[in-house]
Amino acid sequence: MWTKGDKVAVLDDNMEGKVVDVKNKRITIETTDGFELTFDEKELIKIGKNDLNFNLASQSINQIIKEKEIPKPRSFVKEKKVKEVGVPEFDLHIEKLIKNFRGMSNYEILTLQAETAKRHVEFAIKNRIPKIVFIHGVGEGVLKSELDFMLGRYENIIFQDGNYQKYGLGATEVYFKQNKF
Repeated sequence: MWTKGDKVAVLDDNMEGKVVDVKNKRITIETTDGFELTFDEKELIKIGKNDLNFNLASQSINQIIKEKEIPKPRSFVKEKKVKEVGVPEFDLHIEKLIKNFRGMSNYEILTLQAETAKRHVEFAIKNRIPKIVFIHGVGEGVLKSELDFMLGRYENIIFQDGNYQKYGLGATEVYFKQNKF
């Protein structure tokens, strides 16, 4: 059945070669890489003409080899998320708005913070930005109350406390209802 010079493929490995020696049911082959290896005849398959005189397509050999392979475990790599554009955040703490606020009264500070917030709201409406976040801090709640009053005067605006995990109690999220035209 096996003769020297037969082209063979190894079923359990991705190797091919030529038969160099046949002893009982043990066959020694020289691989295409030049190594001599010995296999049991059940581990090999002839390439080319077989005993029935028809060509064994290399595709069917590769198919047999694939069937013999043990499937690799599936890796659970997270899919890459599409990079989202961040939500604009505006920190209304006075030290973030101006360099030197010494000499300013609490009223002047609150007025500056409220005007800054109003400017950002108007900009978001004009540029159709769907959501913004104001960081106002916790403090005594004066700035938050002023923001709530100002935002309540707008139609098409919904606002709520910001994400607690990200901002704690010191932020307000503002959503803008947009017309489709």
